[in-house]
Amino acid sequence: MADPGKQSQRLVALFALGWLLFSYPLLSLFDVDGRLWGIPLLYAYLFLAWAALIGLMMLVIERSD
Repeated sequence: MADPGKQSQRLVALFALGWLLFSYPLLSLFDVDGRLWGIPLLYAYLFLAWAALIGLMMLVIERSD
């Protein structure tokens, strides 16, 4: 079992990453008229960033077992 201190530090780092990914300055970069696979770029970015955060959280939590 991994050190609980390291796991909590990694989860806090993921929280900070999520805070940055969903902050206004970065979101405004994707608020354009472009499309990715027919989906507006902002919506595609939000979904992909959200999915990446969930995947990273899953890796951090599963490694602790």
